[in-house]
Amino acid sequence: MNKNWLGITTEMSAAVKELHAGTPNVMKGFSALARAALEPKALDIKTKELIALAISVATRCDPCIAFHAQSAVKQGASRDEVMEAMGIAIYMGAGPSVMYAAQAVEAYDQFRIPVPVD
Repeated sequence: MNKNWLGITTEMSAAVKELHAGTPNVMKGFSALARAALEPKALDIKTKELIALAISVATRCDPCIAFHAQSAVKQGASRDEVMEAMGIAIYMGAGPSVMYAAQAVEAYDQFRIPVPVD
């Protein structure tokens, strides 16, 4: 397995920046949606990022896994919290989610303790 999750976020950030330049109004709307969804109310941002990470697994979106694993780390999520979220993702997505859950934990670990690049 061993994907370079840090590299995925770097590559996708550049691609999304290009998309933003080509569709500025759509991307402004998407950014506003993201800000509204992540606004802490009944759920804090960390919990919302754990939910997003679980949904990323269930929908099998590698770049989503990378970005939400990174955000979960930034929000202070513990590895145990990530594991519980992966349990829900597996429950909701069955067998294929097991494979993506393993990748999401790997991504979380890489953002928590970055692996040196040769």
